Amino acid sequence: MTIQISKRIMKYRVRKSEEGPGAAPERAAAETDMSTHRDGHRSKVVQLHEKIERPEMLIGSTYKIKTPVTDHAMYVTINDILLNEDTDHERRQPFEIFINSKNLDHFQWIVALTRIISAVFRKGGDVTFMVDELKAVFDPRGGYWQPGGKFMPSIIAELGYVIERHLQSIGLLPKPAMDANQKKFLDGKRAEYEARKKQQDAFAKSHYPEGAQLCGKCSTAAVVMMDGCQTCLNCGDSKCG
Repeated sequence: MTIQISKRIMKYRVRKSEEGPGAAPERAAAETDMSTHRDGHRSKVVQLHEKIERPEMLIGSTYKIKTPVTDHAMYVTINDILLNEDTDHERRQPFEIFINSKNLDHFQWIVALTRIISAVFRKGGDVTFMVDELKAVFDPRGGYWQPGGKFMPSIIAELGYVIERHLQSIGLLPKPAMDANQKKFLDGKRAEYEARKKQQDAFAKSHYPEGAQLCGKCSTAAVVMMDGCQTCLNCGDSKCG
């Protein structure tokens, strides 16, 4: 018998031989994902897919990107849609992204990139793969260093780090954390380095030019060559009288 399927297949199960013809629909109905609202009634768990229309209001977060290779900053806004509101399965899912900047040199690829990323967001499913793809983009002219000392291979890679930080904030990606042994090791190395800096000798923080010699009169490393004479910049003692 031919059966016409008019709805989208969301779940399937292989029926065992001992089960009767009517067991499959009953079992499938029992396995349907359900959640309980706070007012007591039950409803189906909603997953993000292409058919979900954009609501009137979305929850957004804006991140600032200021690089040394551009004169103007870029502002990245990621809007999230709230699924299964007021249920145990409530969660935020990225829905669209916008990039705004005064610099029009990269306008074309910015518009193209935002449309592609937004389309991937609206498609639903696992969108975390984009983070690694964007972070792996390298600029042929070379990358740059952030103020904190982190190297960025390209502006696209920094956009990937921004999306990664956003996905971590809404719970789609785990936040990086060190285990107890790594943290203990780094704390010990940091304490050792700070103790070593405290044990520097008196010549390490001299206010006089590098290479100055020790003065025999005031015992200060401030003797330099001036007008052909050894002169101390601290007490004024000179070999020329």
